[in-house]
Amino acid sequence: MINSMTAYSSHETISESCSIGVEIKAYNSKHLDVPVRLKPRYGLFEARIKQAASKRLTRGRVEIRLDIKEEAGRSFSYNVDIKAAGTYLDAVMLLKKALNLQGEPDIKMLESAPGVIRPSEGLDLEALWPEVEACVEDALDGLDDMRKREGDFIRNDFDKRLEFITGKLELIEAGTDDLLEIYQQRLIKRIETLTKGAIEIDPDKITQEAAFLADKSDISEEVVRAKSHMAQFNLLMNSDEPAGRKLNFLLQELNREFTTMGNKAQNAGISHMIVDVKAELEKIREQVQNIE
Repeated sequence: MINSMTAYSSHETISESCSIGVEIKAYNSKHLDVPVRLKPRYGLFEARIKQAASKRLTRGRVEIRLDIKEEAGRSFSYNVDIKAAGTYLDAVMLLKKALNLQGEPDIKMLESAPGVIRPSEGLDLEALWPEVEACVEDALDGLDDMRKREGDFIRNDFDKRLEFITGKLELIEAGTDDLLEIYQQRLIKRIETLTKGAIEIDPDKITQEAAFLADKSDISEEVVRAKSHMAQFNLLMNSDEPAGRKLNFLLQELNREFTTMGNKAQNAGISHMIVDVKAELEKIREQVQNIE
């Protein structure tokens, strides 16, 4: 399955008591990272939102922002936990002394301390969660749609490049069919040049030496493995599972096989084709970094 890790989505829900907005920005990352930005008052939603995203995604940095605007004119009262504020202040002063820091704690620091100031009235957050959850799921649906559309563009690009590589691989394989004859002619020409025809050439020895050189240059095993990797690449693109990591591994293996072909073949024509193939593999590799 080809899904891009780069995408954007947003969704907004309006009810009688509030409006709920969810914005999601997704970027490339080797692992799944889901930072959630929301006001401290709605902190109990953070873990639930992360869990919802984790059910849909396996890789990428997915930044989710939750914005809840409550009905205008609603009044609230707040509870202040003096004990919690004192404990927090003691910890700050201890840290200041230990690190020899300057300045004094201010009220803003205490206001932001967890649990010091809590609303005593307002929305019932547990009752609000189903609406928040629905808004998050709708935003994730939009994210999935964009990731799939981007993935389709990437897949089309892969198909063209893989077709090019397959054609080159067939030419490379065909170019090794007459290796024995090529080495025979090279040996005969070299001996004639060095001896200027003074030594009679033994056809049997020439054939034996040419066979040895052809065997050293045989790339049939590398060709077979390359074909297998290409077939596996296509299977992964059509599977239902995220394929980014596996595709990246297959590209490394393909690059290794073509490098070995170039080293063994000792053929200018084949070497040129392998350079072209490796250029296409590198372009695919760059795109694979954006696949989930």
